[in-house]
Amino acid sequence: MASSPAVLMRLVASAYTVAEKAGTIVRKVLQSGELGIVEKTGANDLQTLADRLVQKSICASLSKSFPKVTIIGEEELPAEDAEEELLENGHSSLILQKSCPDQYASLKEEEVKREKKQYGHNNIKVTLFCEQINIFQHLMSAHKKKHLFRLLDHVTVLIGIAYGGTAIAGVINQPFYNYQMGAGASLGRTLWGVLGLGAFGFQLQEVPDGKRIVTTTRSHSNKLVIDAVQAMEPHDVIRVGGAGNKIIQLVEGKASAYVFASPGCKKWDTCAPEAILHAVGGKLTDMHGNAYRYDANVKHMNSAGVLATLRNHEYYLSRVPQVVLQALPSD
Repeated sequence: MASSPAVLMRLVASAYTVAEKAGTIVRKVLQSGELGIVEKTGANDLQTLADRLVQKSICASLSKSFPKVTIIGEEELPAEDAEEELLENGHSSLILQKSCPDQYASLKEEEVKREKKQYGHNNIKVTLFCEQINIFQHLMSAHKKKHLFRLLDHVTVLIGIAYGGTAIAGVINQPFYNYQMGAGASLGRTLWGVLGLGAFGFQLQEVPDGKRIVTTTRSHSNKLVIDAVQAMEPHDVIRVGGAGNKIIQLVEGKASAYVFASPGCKKWDTCAPEAILHAVGGKLTDMHGNAYRYDANVKHMNSAGVLATLRNHEYYLSRVPQVVLQALPSD
């Protein structure tokens, strides 16, 4: 009798279908025009109906399939039962056919049981929309500002899995991928990766040799960010929203470095993208070159910024200005 798939592969296979369900929810909310925006901590920290429904869907679906796994969501929401239409109990058969890397083959579901709001060894790390929340507010008037639809591909749903303090697997869904193709186009795609196995759902490409293209924040810049970007001596700078979207720029050869010399990004912004980037040989650190960890009781904020590359990480690290390093003490 064939052995059943390893716990990690079952987690990733379920996270894949749950992320696709989340993408469908996001599209429906946008199409309805009822975005349900509320302020969380202020006018620059917003939450939409899509955020609330997606987190409820992800948490309820994964909790039902993996009741011993701790799930951490970005949004502070009251505990309540999810409506049946929000639940997803399927899995990707293609992922289940993949062999689990040896170092994670013996991982047990009960190892991931932790108290709420902890980053323990091997917990599923759930992330919703990263830095894209404000885009939905702008899109309420998209019929008047059609150019804002170019921001749709910044929207991502992220589900990361951490074990032993390390991001080991991740899923990124882009609900509006392919929207430029117009009416009738099939929207959305899902990227995923596991350390020791690889990453899938996209074509890995690199920026041409000799080119330095930096991707950085679209809406959260400051002098430190600008100084760090300029210090890289880039041939071009791409400003886009979302940590997940920026990592996609790296793995698809549109940018060679993601530079964000500022606090602001949080663990739920980087867990899934980091795993996918590392699965194809890239690297994500703080601005000092230190790896972020996802242990129990780790603080949520990535206080020392983010520096991510597909190749040549040491070059970009060597260019970080001293003033930036002094302003962003490493955790």
